[in-house]
Amino acid sequence: MAHVLAAAEPLTLLKRPPPPFGDEDNNGSTDEKPAVKARRRESDPAAALAAARHEFGEHGGVNMSIEASATFTVMEPDTMRRLFAGELGPERGDLYIYSRHFNPTVLALGRQMAALEGTEAAYCTASGMSAISSVLMQLVGAGGHVVASRCLYGGTHALLSRFLPRTSGVSATFVDADDEAAVRAAVRPGVTKVVYVETMSNPTLAVADIPMLARVAHEAGAKLVVDNTFTPVVVSPARLGADVVVHSVSKFISGGADIIAGAICGPASLVNSMMDLQDGALMLLGPTMNAKVAAELAARLPHLPLRMQEHSRRAAEFAAGMRRLGLRVTYPGLPDHPHHARLRDLGNPGYGAGGMLCLDMGTEERAGRLMHHLQNTTQFGLMAVSLGYYETLMSCSGSSTSSEMDPEDRARAGISPGLIRMSVGYNGTLEQRWAQFERALALMQQETGAAGAAKYCKAG
Repeated sequence: MAHVLAAAEPLTLLKRPPPPFGDEDNNGSTDEKPAVKARRRESDPAAALAAARHEFGEHGGVNMSIEASATFTVMEPDTMRRLFAGELGPERGDLYIYSRHFNPTVLALGRQMAALEGTEAAYCTASGMSAISSVLMQLVGAGGHVVASRCLYGGTHALLSRFLPRTSGVSATFVDADDEAAVRAAVRPGVTKVVYVETMSNPTLAVADIPMLARVAHEAGAKLVVDNTFTPVVVSPARLGADVVVHSVSKFISGGADIIAGAICGPASLVNSMMDLQDGALMLLGPTMNAKVAAELAARLPHLPLRMQEHSRRAAEFAAGMRRLGLRVTYPGLPDHPHHARLRDLGNPGYGAGGMLCLDMGTEERAGRLMHHLQNTTQFGLMAVSLGYYETLMSCSGSSTSSEMDPEDRARAGISPGLIRMSVGYNGTLEQRWAQFERALALMQQETGAAGAAKYCKAG
């Protein structure tokens, strides 16, 4: 089977001073551990992406060519036999068989994704869920066991709690991923194949202790798979011990709310096994990314670090402003977030705490009333699922992206009925958007009265 090229040769990466992570970091403190300092200097995703191999167009264009062919010709009959035998391939003669297997344009995007995440290889898929399901089916197998975070995207939770148990006999144990003892107790050595978490949980924004989870998984002979959809560039899970990193590329990486795509980043051995002609989940299930989509995404990746910086800056400003108003806001960049220090230690310097925040209005009715005014009266943002768009997107998680979970599971995961998940955009001025938010909140308070307002504001 053909092997996948590594993203880039090791290079000395550029260093950048980190801007303030939060207000408390402005004091110039330098008490960070030397090993952490060194890792943060050497693993800037933007520098790694810039150091990756650049693909030129067929005639020397600065943009890579779009290879739209579904199948590829060979000059001699024996070449096809050798391709199917794995003797030839993309990196052995620059030869291809069929675009469900490897496509030159999609493979080039995979190299960029591998560079971004600091992994040996990557494969890009038609959706985030196809990436997640393919990885789990390949690594876990029939009758296997998964230990997963209690709080996950609703689709992933349904995959692990319903679909895979029904179709493959896979079992899953959901735990508080922040409780090392609980994770250890749930892991079954020799049976547990995967520990699965999100870098920043959807929608509660808990930050995973990736080094701890990697240690627990590896001691039991399992793989740590991390969904990094909420925090591309902000955190690099593979550099912290994760074996596989998955993405819904549809979100921040795309940035335009116009593409459905996914990615699997990990060892070349894993990607090659998933592309095996006889036994590979990607090859046989066929979640193939279109080459035109890959070319569009490749043109957007260089801007991702800049976009994430601005998403983070806006989210931090909004979260601080909401906190000053006494609202129940959750944001890892706020000093009182329980994982604020963890994200500061694990995150890549210069990219803040991400573009997601949560606003708990207590009830679904109050959440809906506020979102109505935010969209329809003041034009602050849009009521829509997904995230990473340049406009602010907001949804009530319990009745939308987490609705696949049973009410009891949502309660255990800390998902309140009135929890608004907000993906903070960056268009318009910050002052303009904040004025729109305050006006919508004031309109809601007028409608509910002082007594109603007190119910969704913190006491005092």
